[in-house]
Amino acid sequence: MILTHVSNIIAEVLMRQINTTNVTKFTGEVLENLPNAFFKVKLTDGREILCYIAGKMRLHHIKILPGDRVEVEMTPYDKDKGRITYRGR
Repeated sequence: MILTHVSNIIAEVLMRQINTTNVTKFTGEVLENLPNAFFKVKLTDGREILCYIAGKMRLHHIKILPGDRVEVEMTPYDKDKGRITYRGR
């Protein structure tokens, strides 16, 4: 009984954390490689932003080249920077 209650509380806390992260996803194309694993990406809406590689992509040595289609996550606080989370073909 207590274990069920604790797991419900943990689930509630996790759902609150998920709901408070206001991340928007965009798709774009890599224009150029920059130093320190940064990239200039042109989004589908026409904006050009500065992006960096997500940690899991760095960990698994996923290479990104100019011309690759990528998925970018951005916060509502900074519209000029993003994080590359997926590399398409």
